[in-house]
Amino acid sequence: MVRAVVPEFAGRVEERFGAYRHHVLATLRKDGAPRLTGLEADFRYGELWLGMMVGSRKVFDLRRDPRFSLHANPGPGAGLSGGDVRVSGRAVEVADPEVVARYAAAVKPPEPFHLFRAELAEVVRTYVEDSYVVLESWVPGRPLRTIRRRSDDAALQVE
Repeated sequence: MVRAVVPEFAGRVEERFGAYRHHVLATLRKDGAPRLTGLEADFRYGELWLGMMVGSRKVFDLRRDPRFSLHANPGPGAGLSGGDVRVSGRAVEVADPEVVARYAAAVKPPEPFHLFRAELAEVVRTYVEDSYVVLESWVPGRPLRTIRRRSDDAALQVE
């Protein structure tokens, strides 16, 4: 969906997630507290997919409350190429055996596994350009929003 609306931005986001295999998933525990866990995420067939081990706590969290955030692995050091990226939305468990089989054939995850498709509600990329901290944000139904803040003062530019 993001790729159809803002293809260049989506490409940068997918490239950033593709730089590393493991990322950090935030779900909500039964008591409402956040749970952070590692996760392998994959952009495939124009969508974001989340594969999980059978019996993992994150599966139970998402079945109870499908809201999540996923932060791209920042990698080593502070000089992150491609910026800092996170996505948020709702995880929809995939029960269709044909879809699960197609995904498994392409990704070859340890089986058995649970598969979720992400319905994105927000995509954010933050990076440094010249003397600006730049925040790009996309929400379905709205255009891409870019905010530039000078790193040496409070000057703010919104595009």
